[in-house]
Amino acid sequence: MSHLSSPPPKHKGEHKGHGLPRGSERCSSSRDKDRSVTVSSSGPMPAGGKGSRTNCSPSTPQKVPNRLINEKSPYLLQHAYNPVDWYPWGPEAFDKARKENKPIFLSVGYSTCHWCHMMEEESFQNEEIGRLLSEDFVSVKVDREERPDVDKVYMTFIQATSSGGGWPMNVWLTPNLQPFVGGTYFPLEDGLTRVGFRTVLLRIREQVCPCLPQWKQNKNTLLENSQRVTAALLARSEISMGDRQLPPSGATMNSRCFQQLDESYDEEYGGFAEAPKFPTPVILSFLFSYWLSHRLTQDGSRAQQMALHTLKMMANGGIRDHVGQGFHRYSTDRQWHIPHFEKMLYDQAQLAVAYSQAFQISGDEFYSDVARGILQYVARNLSHRSGGFCSAEDADSPPERGMQPKEGAFYVWTVKEVQQLLSEPVPGATEPLTSGQLLMKHYGLTEAGNISPSQDPKGELHGRNVLTVRYSLELTAARFGLDVEAVRTLLNTGLEKLFQARKHRPRPHLDSKMLASWNGLMVSGFAVTGAVLGLERLINYATNGAKFLKRHMFDVASGRLMRTCYAGSGGTVEHSNPPCWGFLEDYAFVVRGLLDLYEASQESSWLEWALRLQDAQDRLFWDSQGGGYFCSEAELGAGLPLRLKDDQDGAEPSANSVSAHNLLRLHGFTGHKDWMDKCVSLLTAFSERLRRVPVALPEMVRALSAHQQTLKQIVICGDPQAKDTKALLQCVHSIYIPNKVLILANGDPSSFLSRQLPFLSTLRRLEDRATAYVCENQACSVPITEPCELRKLLHQ
Repeated sequence: MSHLSSPPPKHKGEHKGHGLPRGSERCSSSRDKDRSVTVSSSGPMPAGGKGSRTNCSPSTPQKVPNRLINEKSPYLLQHAYNPVDWYPWGPEAFDKARKENKPIFLSVGYSTCHWCHMMEEESFQNEEIGRLLSEDFVSVKVDREERPDVDKVYMTFIQATSSGGGWPMNVWLTPNLQPFVGGTYFPLEDGLTRVGFRTVLLRIREQVCPCLPQWKQNKNTLLENSQRVTAALLARSEISMGDRQLPPSGATMNSRCFQQLDESYDEEYGGFAEAPKFPTPVILSFLFSYWLSHRLTQDGSRAQQMALHTLKMMANGGIRDHVGQGFHRYSTDRQWHIPHFEKMLYDQAQLAVAYSQAFQISGDEFYSDVARGILQYVARNLSHRSGGFCSAEDADSPPERGMQPKEGAFYVWTVKEVQQLLSEPVPGATEPLTSGQLLMKHYGLTEAGNISPSQDPKGELHGRNVLTVRYSLELTAARFGLDVEAVRTLLNTGLEKLFQARKHRPRPHLDSKMLASWNGLMVSGFAVTGAVLGLERLINYATNGAKFLKRHMFDVASGRLMRTCYAGSGGTVEHSNPPCWGFLEDYAFVVRGLLDLYEASQESSWLEWALRLQDAQDRLFWDSQGGGYFCSEAELGAGLPLRLKDDQDGAEPSANSVSAHNLLRLHGFTGHKDWMDKCVSLLTAFSERLRRVPVALPEMVRALSAHQQTLKQIVICGDPQAKDTKALLQCVHSIYIPNKVLILANGDPSSFLSRQLPFLSTLRRLEDRATAYVCENQACSVPITEPCELRKLLHQ
């Protein structure tokens, strides 16, 4: 294997199969210490370099659009005026490549990716680069959020043949779609340690251009090398039951996963490893689950402390938007201080659940306040009139109208701005003090700015500050001789004034694409948090999200989900033609969302739809030979060199991990043995991966433990509108019980759930009061009518 440049430092957590699942799906940031060009090749490359063609500086985008103007994806539309003959992923591009015997240049990214913007401005808007790409290659642009299957296949190649991965991802393919060289972000020109995009193109052109005499000789070698690499990737990525009959021990995998996390835990600031640091809800969820099953042991207490401390440090850090709420993508430093500023829907969804669970476990309203703030941000900034949720907000925005976008411009503050906005004196302080000075002390703002030059190589954030909590309310109050509640009120008032002032700044770009998978996660976020906090309005957001999915992203005729739809004008919803059908993660995350919504709302129609979607998922994605689910339908991925099963819980949980939980819950709701059998086969198929690196699949380790323990069926018999029924339901929601299903039995033997679970008709209300039963292994507890008695039983 040869490279066009010396191997760069590895992006931590981005190479599948190594290290922790630390948000492997990310865009490289300008402040990543380990950001570097990654170029990998499946065969030898000849020398080449700039000077082969005349240098041409970038020009402004041409006014004539390319064919991407006909697409719906916000990311593809960002490239619609490039002087590149772009094609969307599809037969038209592939047929052209085969007919003209040209290699394919595949460029993959997403609309809120900072380094995707950088490469477009530097290279894809450049006229000479446009000519090179259009004359010598068939250039294809893909939105990774629309086509996660394409992204996963070629990211597997990048990670296997180089030292990292990220976006933008750029890969060169044979006309038969087999990769032979690839990399991530390239600057336009060569640097001291990095090869430029022009140089890469010229070297590849010399190797593969059909107009050059050496192409015939190179082509055979290239194809052989590419086929060899593809075969190796296929063997390496195979996940199958083989001769195994059962999955590994849940207790053993649980213990090993905890030990691996304990070894990498940051005692001071929380989180795992050094920097960059990602919110890792799958890890936090695992730690909470581990605590519950080991709560009387030292390791159990340690797991709880690790999770709660991490959540508190994140919420105090600059990765949280203290002015407008919600969380940024990740922190570029160990302290959670300076973030990469994009905001992703999937982070908000999972973190809302994590903070709600932290509140269930600790009773500390700090965590419930953070969860509410996250959902307030989503409702305000990412919600669509249709009930759906948009994908993301960009990291970049213009500091002022008409200026070039800069990363973080919308979110940072100067001391002067804060002083002008918050100039009123604070009464009762032990020294002269304005509300601005109080806020700046508490949140660590300084005249010189609190962003170090090493985190701001372009100098875009000089003199600016990211708000991060430096002191507790008690310490800030003591410093100025003030009452704690007075300080809380002053800070909240100050943040509200900053929020109102920030409204006048140009907003970051909104990716208004709506994805079934992320909307499923968001339904869970609103449903779980609403249930835990007893807030019906949050459950209503979840209900509206589920209605949106059924109305706009579900094809009744085929029973299939669609992957994407788009915000149109006037609050309308638009679809691509033909539609982009759903992938495994769409089904798995939507089913999870519907199960969570049923437990929060007790509307059985959502449970019925979840069952139908699970049937469709089994039909479209199940591997009847090896067990587990493929990421894509066989037909949809036709032509791709690999059909993968995702084997890492990263920024989002693996769809197979979520499916294992769904199957267990569906078995608890219905008693259907087929779903339990599928769960066992899935966990058995992933046995080798679980044994080798359990920390790469913490969500699946959780499912494995749940399978080998006993699932609780908590049945509430009562009128769903009655106060005593609601009191028992709220009692259950207030307790952290991950391995359970919550069932409302209304006494109707013809109801959906009574038909699924006949034993429900044998459970009676006691003295005509709402009555709870806790059932395990087909045996139920004595009837309970008091919430306090139910709480005692559930805590055993």
